[in-house]
Amino acid sequence: MIFSPTALSPAEDALRHEVHRWLAATLPAGFRPGLGLGGRHDPEFSRDLAKQGWVGMAIPREYGGAGASTVERFVVVEELLAAGAPIAAHWIAERQTAPALLRFGTEAQRRWFLPRIAAGECFFSLGMSEPDAGSDLASVRTTATRTESGWRVDGTKVWTTNAHLNHFFVVLCRTSAAQDRHGGLSQLIVDLSSPGVSVSPIPLLDGELHVNEVVLDGVHVPDERVLGEVGQGWAQVTAELAHERSGPDRYLSVLGLLRAFLAERAEAGHALDDHAAGAFGRLAAQLWSIRRLSLSVARALEQGEAPATEAALVKDVGTVFEQEVVETLRELAAREIDPEGASLFERLLAECVLNGPSWTLRGGTTEVLRGIAAKALSR
Repeated sequence: MIFSPTALSPAEDALRHEVHRWLAATLPAGFRPGLGLGGRHDPEFSRDLAKQGWVGMAIPREYGGAGASTVERFVVVEELLAAGAPIAAHWIAERQTAPALLRFGTEAQRRWFLPRIAAGECFFSLGMSEPDAGSDLASVRTTATRTESGWRVDGTKVWTTNAHLNHFFVVLCRTSAAQDRHGGLSQLIVDLSSPGVSVSPIPLLDGELHVNEVVLDGVHVPDERVLGEVGQGWAQVTAELAHERSGPDRYLSVLGLLRAFLAERAEAGHALDDHAAGAFGRLAAQLWSIRRLSLSVARALEQGEAPATEAALVKDVGTVFEQEVVETLRELAAREIDPEGASLFERLLAECVLNGPSWTLRGGTTEVLRGIAAKALSR
């Protein structure tokens, strides 16, 4: 497991400042920041961002993208997350589906999907998790059965973010039996408007409707919508998770909360006491260290590597850090949790308390990720 030290080049740092200025001019006054990747689903914002060339940045120009590097994309994403921008519409398509199509997709799939993703016009969800499976992704029971004209898909997926709003999702399913439970899996691109697809929102503790249960009942998927090779779904999805687990979205969900706490103290004319200053110092040191790890993974991806283990570790330390921030600020604030509180900090704190427990679950539980890291270290 190797994290090579890396730093932003002058051009990459200049890009960061450009994005920061654009967001300051674009986001409306009084904008309430979202919690990292939990920002609002706003197709208009996604299209405006795409016009700047900042959606699908790593997609080659021949497919409608900017042909930018993985680290350049990292820089843009970091600023978007830090601002709590409404990125949910294009997020999964841009972060995960586009790289998968570039690596495993057919030329026809690339020509059709990638320009639409880069334009902020085609939105994807993920079809991985299933009922009763927990983080055991290999226990997939959704099946795809061969037909004369393609595949018949039957099964249920859960925690499918924004499936009620998006256009497609990539479904991990069983296409054949295999003694090795990691074998016989494939990925299919399913149109969420297809006959036989039923999407049911799952209300979260705060009443928000982000995630869904998706039932597939005899859904037809043509052969041209198979992603990659039939039977290679496990290897493909494992490679894909390096993009899902290592980015700034795994440690920046709480930055808006940190800023709101400091702003509230400043407005009230209250300086941080020694205890609060020490706590903030520790959190700042952790945040900067995790950022360096995440940037190292981005540089490795840029160089064509597949740092799946390193990505798992970044996700583990990142999401544990996010929960530590929430509990630290909850202690320092020493007040009742109030979703309708008078200050932005109070409202964001309540939102974080309600959503924070999910952060160490989504993208793989802490226990699973530590198992992945332990196996790599024992080799």
